Amino acid sequence: MNKNRAVNFSAGPSMMPYPVLLKARDEFLDYQDSGMSVIELSHRSKLFGDVITGAEQKLRKLLNIPSEGYSVFFMHGGGTGGFAATYLNLMSSKVVRDKQRKIHNQGKTLKCGYVVSGIWSKSAYEECVDLGGNAHVVVNCESTVELDNASDAGVPQIKKGYFDLPPTEKWDLPPSDELAYIYYCDNETIGGFEMNVDSITSAVDTNEVVLVCDVSSNILTRKFDVSKFGIIYGGVQKNIGPSGATVVIIRNDLLVRDSPENQPAGSPTLPPPPGIPSVLSYYYFSSKGPMPHTPSTFSIYICNLVFDYILENGGIDGMEQLSEKKSSLIYDFVDSNPSIFFAPVCKRYRSRMNVVFNFKNQALDTLFVNEAKSYNIFEINGHRSVGGIRVSVYNAVTVDDVLYFLEFAKKFIAKHCKN
Repeated sequence: MNKNRAVNFSAGPSMMPYPVLLKARDEFLDYQDSGMSVIELSHRSKLFGDVITGAEQKLRKLLNIPSEGYSVFFMHGGGTGGFAATYLNLMSSKVVRDKQRKIHNQGKTLKCGYVVSGIWSKSAYEECVDLGGNAHVVVNCESTVELDNASDAGVPQIKKGYFDLPPTEKWDLPPSDELAYIYYCDNETIGGFEMNVDSITSAVDTNEVVLVCDVSSNILTRKFDVSKFGIIYGGVQKNIGPSGATVVIIRNDLLVRDSPENQPAGSPTLPPPPGIPSVLSYYYFSSKGPMPHTPSTFSIYICNLVFDYILENGGIDGMEQLSEKKSSLIYDFVDSNPSIFFAPVCKRYRSRMNVVFNFKNQALDTLFVNEAKSYNIFEINGHRSVGGIRVSVYNAVTVDDVLYFLEFAKKFIAKHCKN
């Protein structure tokens, strides 16, 4: 922990690794003896070309992205842009439209499946609806829990949210030949709900159904098999870099757009595919090269430095071990004080990135957040839609940062939560 800096548990944009900030500071005014700041470099220059090429190569190494069969793009739009981008691009792909042709004469339309485990996946589902898609909820994790303390009026307090993943026998999972894709968010930052690495892949035939995953908030924190996915995407502003860029990893066959020239002979005529703004088009990035227009150059530059940092500090294995340790330290503290705290998410789906909990005496939530500031601890308030406390422990947050937070938290409950 650097005592000259705030202990920042922001859910995003988030803390960056301190060594990365130091290197960026040292290179900011004169990047590699060019006489120019990195933010002044032309994106067409060799210097920046080396940055974005290096970033892609390092990301491929970290995530073990197959060298053949997958493309990597640094786009705009963030996670929210990805809601529309995934739907629009898949509805225009030859893979999905050929699948639609097989059921078209039965009067059926492929369903766009969504696993709703929090506000972000719900937003993705709603975006599909707004765009005219045949959106289908495969499983909705929303439920209510009753707190074991009562309000001042003696009425039990009910909390509504996303706390557990129902067993697969309770899912409304259509046959594979009736699904265009299944979309899910791997980690829901607001509710603190994180899928297990195989929660969805074990339930879906990924050879028959395109699997789409939003990894905005837990990318680079654990290993997963990229080959099981059609599209993986995420905003970089939590575990990779500053806001502005979006990483997209896509299976190459999904980049082939449907056209009259490549339709099977005698196939039914489908309505035309939706139009796609260039800034959201994966085909545009594939056909025009990695930089069809000016990318978020500074964001990508920092991403490149963060990839170096992770490679130098144990890679994904190292980050996974640290994530487990940091989150477990806080959850153990919360669980050891059951008369004071309530952590609503089922233990097996508790987020390693966003530790969410509440004081049973809700009046203490705001006091806790405010008193933390006197300890130079910031951004631990829950999202405005749910309240409570949220401590985000992305890769740049150190174990020492967490221990310092717990030191404050123990002093706080000793002062304010006497039995």
